Amino acid sequence: MTSTGTDYTGVPTLKVNLAEYAVTKALRDGRVKSDIVNLDFCGPTPAHNGFKAMVRENAFDAGELAIVTFLQAKAYGKPYVLLPTPISGRFQHHCAGFNSDFGHLNPKDIEGRKVGVRTYTQTTALWIRGILRHEYGVDLDKVTWMTLNDGHLAEYSDPANCERLPKGSSIPQMMLDGELAAALLGEDMPKDARVRTLVPNAQEAAKDWFAREGVVPINHMFVVHQDLSKQRPDIVRALYRMVVESRDLTEGGVPKVFPPIGYEANHKGIELAIDWALDQKIIPRRLSYEELFDDLTASLG
Repeated sequence: MTSTGTDYTGVPTLKVNLAEYAVTKALRDGRVKSDIVNLDFCGPTPAHNGFKAMVRENAFDAGELAIVTFLQAKAYGKPYVLLPTPISGRFQHHCAGFNSDFGHLNPKDIEGRKVGVRTYTQTTALWIRGILRHEYGVDLDKVTWMTLNDGHLAEYSDPANCERLPKGSSIPQMMLDGELAAALLGEDMPKDARVRTLVPNAQEAAKDWFAREGVVPINHMFVVHQDLSKQRPDIVRALYRMVVESRDLTEGGVPKVFPPIGYEANHKGIELAIDWALDQKIIPRRLSYEELFDDLTASLG
């Protein structure tokens, strides 16, 4: 038995944490399959509810993991290996909002104020904070980050300028009520006419940034347990093929704004995530791009 509790001999059934998105639908519904492995999609919905169990308890053999969680997992010696296959990603410029009823905010105006975020290490938060810092000169150390939860890694502690909100707090509601100057929210941004993006003209700013950087920020990547990669490289190759095939079968095509597939194609985007994670005190040391993969996964595609 491996540390995940799965026997990898024969035609194993892997415990997989992978949500159904447009790009994973064909994999989840069985249109894409393999005769050397079965997949049990036993992870929770949403998939991020399974990340803690993955990195603390080896609960899954494979699946999606937030890039920030993976970088931390690698830094703290957890036994997962990256495949060069993003599962989700998007521009993040629109993911910081404020209630304009309490006055206009420019990015630097959040210095000295309280800003809500589900967890300090949330991937969306990494990207939007990095944009605020590097594009708009925000001193992130001067912001008090009000969080609901701890991170996925037991070894990690939030920076000193983080404070925990009372259990059951609603960050969107606190932002609307003016108890928080702004909030980093992603999909949970309230559909409310008073809410403005902290980044001015966020959609245009994202296009301009992409024209300069050529990077679509990654949210989640596909990972495998290192035991699986060592014992059954044939299965890892099959998983790579299946993820790519499922993506190719996306109804209406892969979204135009989406991270690419492949080892070299993801180098710049992941290197940027490493830089910003180190800068924001999310990882304890600089990781190299190469150490995120093993010899097998680095050769895929």
